[in-house]
Amino acid sequence: MLVLGLLLMAGAAAFAGLLIAYNLSGGPDYTVTLLGSEPFTISTLGAFLGGIALTLIFGLGMWMLLAGTVLARHRSKKRRGERETARRAAAERDQLAGRLDGEGGSTSASDEMAGSRPAAHRPHRLRLHH
Repeated sequence: MLVLGLLLMAGAAAFAGLLIAYNLSGGPDYTVTLLGSEPFTISTLGAFLGGIALTLIFGLGMWMLLAGTVLARHRSKKRRGERETARRAAAERDQLAGRLDGEGGSTSASDEMAGSRPAAHRPHRLRLHH
């Protein structure tokens, strides 16, 4: 949506710029010259309505650009929150697993007081990586 909005804005701005650059002569009916050709003749009312249409297209492109930016920011915040929740859940899981490891009868009293097993007797835990 971001890219489409940017393309609409750029296209409308380029078209309006080309029309202005190639059509600086005046008169009641304007022969439109665009890239060396004369595709049509336009009246003052037609030029006015064409300007309104280009402005609306440019506004639509700007709206799409801003909406895409807001949507991307919202998704980023949501993902950040999900990562934080997963990190907390993993920390809680590791803490509970440490308590279960500490409840076994094979450790000495000093190891249980310290809350951990010797490094050689610790089971390997699988961890999720993001």
